[in-house]
Amino acid sequence: MPAQAGIHAPAYVKRMSSGTRVYAVYIVTNRRHGTLYVGMTGDLKVRIYQHREGVVDGFSRRYAMKQLVWYELHATAEAVIIREKRIKSWKREWKIQLIEEMNSERADLFTRL
Repeated sequence: MPAQAGIHAPAYVKRMSSGTRVYAVYIVTNRRHGTLYVGMTGDLKVRIYQHREGVVDGFSRRYAMKQLVWYELHATAEAVIIREKRIKSWKREWKIQLIEEMNSERADLFTRL
């Protein structure tokens, strides 16, 4: 698996004290051993809420991707874009390994945001 990059942070998302936006790359799924969706956002709480409510049409809504199983925070939009593209190109088993390193029970992390 390629080397990990980014900032691992506590299970919450907020603006840094300097007022700088915090960006996130994340993985949602529809069930254990189900389909995985990798995305990025500038507001993780809002974006995952949108996934859960199915308010945005597309792949994640069509496959009911509502469970946040992994995320990683970044300080810049450029960093999160690079990381998302990298992870999207990975084999499924690498993505699962990444999830299990952070969230071995594959609990829904939305409740911790």
